[in-house]
Amino acid sequence: MALSLLCLMVAVMNSTKSLGPVMAIGVVVAFAVMSTLFPALLVSCGRWIFWPVRPHYGTPDATSGRGRRWTGRLIAARPRLVWMFTATALAVLALGAFGLHSNGLQNQDMFRNHPEAVAGEKTLLAHFPGGTGDPLQIVGPATAADRLFALAKVSGVVNVSVPATHEDIAYLEATPTAPTASTAAFDTVDRLRTAVHSVPGARVGGGSAVALDTLRASHRDQSVVVPLVLAIVALVMCQLLRAVVAPLLVLATTVLSLGAAFGVSALVFDHAFGFAGTDTAFPLWTFVFLVSLGIDYSIFLMARIREEARAHGTAAGALIAARTTGGTITAAGLVLAGTFAALLTLPLVMVTEIGFAVACGVLLDTFVVRTVLVTALTVDLGDCIWWPGRSRAARPARSIEEPVKL
Repeated sequence: MALSLLCLMVAVMNSTKSLGPVMAIGVVVAFAVMSTLFPALLVSCGRWIFWPVRPHYGTPDATSGRGRRWTGRLIAARPRLVWMFTATALAVLALGAFGLHSNGLQNQDMFRNHPEAVAGEKTLLAHFPGGTGDPLQIVGPATAADRLFALAKVSGVVNVSVPATHEDIAYLEATPTAPTASTAAFDTVDRLRTAVHSVPGARVGGGSAVALDTLRASHRDQSVVVPLVLAIVALVMCQLLRAVVAPLLVLATTVLSLGAAFGVSALVFDHAFGFAGTDTAFPLWTFVFLVSLGIDYSIFLMARIREEARAHGTAAGALIAARTTGGTITAAGLVLAGTFAALLTLPLVMVTEIGFAVACGVLLDTFVVRTVLVTALTVDLGDCIWWPGRSRAARPARSIEEPVKL
């Protein structure tokens, strides 16, 4: 997880770039505490810390619930049918991701409530051109002030101010007809930049220009960070599992789960919350959170499957691992989903969107992908999942038709 977060350091957006090392440090510190201080506290406190149920040697396993027993029997009976149905359902949900609009939010769309600033902007837009309160800013050589004034009169600009000069710099303001950060405003910025860039040293800024540059930088970061994170995750899992097929399989299920989370989120944002779109940083941040957290569960599950496969064979080992880790993964998923769901109480649209998408993705990963899809795929593929290595059972592999204490 820490390595995935450090991948954000290759981003060009400072808000994204600075997030990586900060969160990676937090993960490393948490790992250090949980591997040193926490075990020491458990030993010092003794078994009473688990009150009211104190575990003792020989205590029956209490992690097997009826739901997991029923799911295990279903997977054991029809593993291929189960994973094909589950994968198809997730793929259908993922189609909704095509409706995810991540071109940024206008100022009036950033809040779930209606603060005074939004009310004032709406009033201004009702009586004046869209860019009246946030004009585009043009700077260039003072010697070319008159030329910049003429060039700034492009389509989409309703008014250009008289050039102001100071020393060797000229400054102008161009008022666009479209609201700040809208698609029409972005087109106006491109036309204005194309025109004034014929003057050496001329630049165009302003709210819409900043939003456009942020959008393009975010798209660049997504195209670089996403494959880098996936590559690092694949290498780490290959090293851990000593296999190629299993890591790639887990990575594919994680991407499918991510797509389904995006699809569900897009439908909810459009039809339940009524949001105008998502922030430009939403796809990348949600991707990093969900892939990092989902891979944690996958590593936990697959490592246990490999351990059980040495004694019982891969198919039976997968069912045993799903039962024994199911309670832990479910509890962790519920806690994590609840934590991110708490963000839905905040008034900022971007925070609400990230909270819902991550909570939804974690729940899908916990109850569908890890519990059903990965287990069914492992049972169906059997020992070939460990290619190019093999997981040799210490004794003859147990048939999945035999009771596995599900």
